[in-house]
Amino acid sequence: MGRSRRTLPEELLLLALDPTTGTTAQPQSLDLGLAGAQLVELALAGRIAPDGDRIAVVVPRPTGDPTLDCALELLRRRGAPVRAVHWIGGPRLGLRQTYLSHLERCGMVAAVPGQMCGVLPTTRYQATETAISREIRGRLDSAIRTGVPPDPRTAALAALAHAVGLGKHLYPGNEGRSSRSRLRDLIRHDPMGGLVAHAVMDVQNGAAAQPRRAPAVTGRPPGPGPRPAAEPAHGVPMQPRHGSMARAVAH
Repeated sequence: MGRSRRTLPEELLLLALDPTTGTTAQPQSLDLGLAGAQLVELALAGRIAPDGDRIAVVVPRPTGDPTLDCALELLRRRGAPVRAVHWIGGPRLGLRQTYLSHLERCGMVAAVPGQMCGVLPTTRYQATETAISREIRGRLDSAIRTGVPPDPRTAALAALAHAVGLGKHLYPGNEGRSSRSRLRDLIRHDPMGGLVAHAVMDVQNGAAAQPRRAPAVTGRPPGPGPRPAAEPAHGVPMQPRHGSMARAVAH
């Protein structure tokens, strides 16, 4: 994979950066979203594919992106398809900082050191390539405004933005309500993006540790016979809780 194209984790992070304050919106759910965005990017590169509610490695060849290849190798070592919620809900220490540092090296953001409460050192990140941020935002705006089905990359980005709660950051207030609703609806245009977005929301709602169970069948006597089919892997999308703006603290 060449580095001329920005990856979905990078685009999601640029969407979350506030251009005025240099803070990231929804920082805790954003970390889950970045792990999910890696899965979608690997799927777009043909390295993994959905297998029900699980993720299977289909081509273990490296992409050329060190961060994505690390995720691909971890998936390969599992030896069997892994549930998306388990992958996204696993520890991803430093993933946001890894991508912020990469964007800084590429010249897309600038690190601004500061202090919290006058004591704790912090780092904010200001977007420097505002044209890139506008292009990313413009793709979402166009998909929302026109209603034309977007390309898989934009559809996945919209699904992830909704899943991590960026709707109120991107389209605030009552005037943004219809845009937030249409952002949520874009989740259906990309199967992999939809799978990952639902997994992100499931983790936030505490569903990662509990496997989906088949619904109980009433009036059926116990004994051998065909088992009832399991319910679909995805339910109705749930809007995650929205937190306050928080600063990206360099560790």
